[in-house]
Amino acid sequence: MEDPDSLVWFTELFEAYFERVYAYAVTRVGGGLAEEVASETFNVAWRRREAVPEEALPWLLGVARNVARNQFRAHARHESLAAELRSWTTRSELIGEDVADTVAERDVLLRGLAALNETDREVLTLTAWQGLSAADAAGVLGCTKATFYMRLHRARKHLEQAVANAEQDPISILDGSEESTS
Repeated sequence: MEDPDSLVWFTELFEAYFERVYAYAVTRVGGGLAEEVASETFNVAWRRREAVPEEALPWLLGVARNVARNQFRAHARHESLAAELRSWTTRSELIGEDVADTVAERDVLLRGLAALNETDREVLTLTAWQGLSAADAAGVLGCTKATFYMRLHRARKHLEQAVANAEQDPISILDGSEESTS
């Protein structure tokens, strides 16, 4: 029989962080495989509960990163992410006076993100979507804070260029077209 304190601890850990680990997994492997990555991350947390630090989120995201890397290779991740990005651009939760402009801006940004390499995309999502500090994100990636800042700077520059390219190319992620309509 398990220690009741461990069960309470794990339940609290799961309830506090599952959604954020799941969201991180979506950025790594897409929605179809994210639940499996998040579940395995919490299996690891349970098995290694003595190793989980008090500030658990960076540790959990590091585990999720390793789980995703071990279980799902680059091709499968790319395909899943592309499908997830397409589904994000079709959701109707957009707010604003001009929904068409909002959809177009979102489409351009998502195409820019999709054009980035995996490393750049991960650096940006750890800070922008997961809300991690540079120190915590560096811990997830297993690098120094200075190295992380350099990667973040490069990723932002690459995103800026990718968005500029996406703005010039009117293909739409919504219709899945692969050729420019101009």
